[in-house]
Amino acid sequence: MRPIRFIPDDTSYRFMWYARFFYALSGLLMIASVVLFATKGLNFGIDFKGGTVIEIQTKGPADLASIRSTLGALALGEVEIQGLGSPDQVMIRVGTQPGEEGQQETLNRIRQALGPDVTYLRTEIVGPKVSAELAQTGTMAVLISMVGILIYIWFRFEWQFAIGAILSLIHDVVLTIGLFCLLDIQFNLTIIAAVLTIVGYSLNDTVVVFDRIRENLRKYKSMRLISLIDLSLNSTLSRTILTSLTTFLAMLALFVFGGEVLRGFTFAMLWGVIIGTYSSIYVAAPVLLLVGVKSDWSSAADKASVNVRTNTGAKAAARP
Repeated sequence: MRPIRFIPDDTSYRFMWYARFFYALSGLLMIASVVLFATKGLNFGIDFKGGTVIEIQTKGPADLASIRSTLGALALGEVEIQGLGSPDQVMIRVGTQPGEEGQQETLNRIRQALGPDVTYLRTEIVGPKVSAELAQTGTMAVLISMVGILIYIWFRFEWQFAIGAILSLIHDVVLTIGLFCLLDIQFNLTIIAAVLTIVGYSLNDTVVVFDRIRENLRKYKSMRLISLIDLSLNSTLSRTILTSLTTFLAMLALFVFGGEVLRGFTFAMLWGVIIGTYSSIYVAAPVLLLVGVKSDWSSAADKASVNVRTNTGAKAAARP
């Protein structure tokens, strides 16, 4: 039985022919994202703005839809309902309320609305200082991950590849933040987790492309770099498209059926799959053309390896 081929094995698309156009497009989108962030800003959630966190336990499995409807009728503003590990435990997050007694009044209204059949396991007020620390910690997590990636790619490949990988990751993160600013989607710690996941996914795709480019650099030392990159992208195209498509379909199912709690995370991941696949081809790879990677950059290492093997063999032969 012949295997099914969704993408032909012998594609010869000239990706680098359009690299300048897509570089200009990516640059404009990044500038627009920065402008949106500076002017409009992100719609920060309770994690970053502060508010009240309440954990309750119901008699029997909790009806999240009913609780969400009951609290929505109180007009408390931003309210998040999330199930915990046990089916009868629920976490309620309410945004900061105006006035000195706003938080306590909100607690009283929630207790009255939910009735006496609810046990309150924990009530905690998250202040602005704690929220600012969370925002700082989340930003540091993204930056530290990028520094670690830069070091890894530098040692795994060459510094030219490291620059390409970091630029593509910065591109993905900036455009993701710009999209959230544009659509005014709530930005919380779950989205920080999604951004880190996008960074990992995009890096994985980029490393696959870079590994094929490095392999072809050793194999075709006289080939023009632009043709070699196109050859490498075409040879990994089937893997790139199929991996991205299957991941996208899985995230789409979570987005449609996962409920309100997962909506922001899965939306970020859907966007991340698209932009991560794009940046691997049209951001990371063309950088190698700009920084001037030579097709024979690995020849010195190959010669050194040959010399080591030759010297080792000569010493062994000279032994009595």
